[in-house]
Amino acid sequence: MKLRILAAATLLSTIAPMSAASAENIQHTQQLLATRQCSNCELSGVGLVLANLTGANLKGANLSGANLSRANLSGADLSGANLSGTSLFGVNLTGANLSGANLNGADLRNAYLSDANLVNADLTNAQLLGVRGMPTNIGTAEDFYRLGVIEAQAGNYRNAIDYYDRALNQKPDLAAVYFARSMSRADLGDFAGATQDAGRANELFATQGNAQGQQLSKQLTEAIVARQKPTEPRTGGSGNFMSVLGSLSSVLLKLLF
Repeated sequence: MKLRILAAATLLSTIAPMSAASAENIQHTQQLLATRQCSNCELSGVGLVLANLTGANLKGANLSGANLSRANLSGADLSGANLSGTSLFGVNLTGANLSGANLNGADLRNAYLSDANLVNADLTNAQLLGVRGMPTNIGTAEDFYRLGVIEAQAGNYRNAIDYYDRALNQKPDLAAVYFARSMSRADLGDFAGATQDAGRANELFATQGNAQGQQLSKQLTEAIVARQKPTEPRTGGSGNFMSVLGSLSSVLLKLLF
């Protein structure tokens, strides 16, 4: 009997804090929806899909694991907020303040980030496929290159080229970026641009003493020429070039280093 009582007491001690946290979560959620003023609130795991939170004050709030998919957070203050693992799929963050926010592992696919402040925000492992209006004041050339590769692998070649362009604006001597942009241009039918990029990649790889990059660039140029021949067999559909050059695309990220 003593052991059972002890076990029950232990169970109650674990349940009580959870109940209190849940009550606080509900209270803060209601406060947010009613006033849009909820700085430092406890909102972890809440469901706010499609919520209209324009201009909301969520400074320092804990929104980890919350679902804010397609919510309107334009102009909201999320500075210092914890958004780790939060679903922000398709969310409108236009003009939002996310400075110092923790976005580690957040799902930002198809989110709108035009004019958003992301200074010192942690975007480690964040999903950024299809993001609209990615601020140019964040991210390194290597970051934009990786984003371009992800977009290209998803068949979003124009978005990929946009990221490659940003990478080259920061570091115009990144051979791997020219190589990757060449592939995306070929997939869009811009064979002249693709050939030019493949040639530039070859030149830079040669300058850097990267024999593997040189060889792959030559193979890429040959594949571009072959694709333009009407007698070459085609499987049709978008992404055909990526299929033909699957062995090359698999080393895109490795070419950067």
